[in-house]
Amino acid sequence: MYSEKVMEHFRNPQNVGEIENPDGIGEVGNPVCGDMMTFHVKVEDNILTDVKFKTFGCGAAIAVSSMVSEMAKGKTIEQALKITNADVAKELGGLPPQKLHCSNLGADALHAAIRNYLEKQKGAK
Repeated sequence: MYSEKVMEHFRNPQNVGEIENPDGIGEVGNPVCGDMMTFHVKVEDNILTDVKFKTFGCGAAIAVSSMVSEMAKGKTIEQALKITNADVAKELGGLPPQKLHCSNLGADALHAAIRNYLEKQKGAK
């Protein structure tokens, strides 16, 4: 049902936690399935130097959050905003059809954290 890569990220998720004084925070949830994801980002010179997440949800949601955080870390803001739900599912070796919504949440939470950072930057100028 799940690829080995999904199982690895579920068993040993990367970048779990919160960043103290994050530059951006994004939170998304799906009340239908109960999954909630919060992403924190740290940005230096337009690069995501740190990405952390907290996810309440199924194994696929945790694996997706872990993968998204790994895909985004070290990328420019523009590159990270181009990470799509399909990219995440592909990187994980696919997800069962009933779990594809989890990949939407992961990319959406990351993008929300980046938008939060960008809004703060506009306000600081």
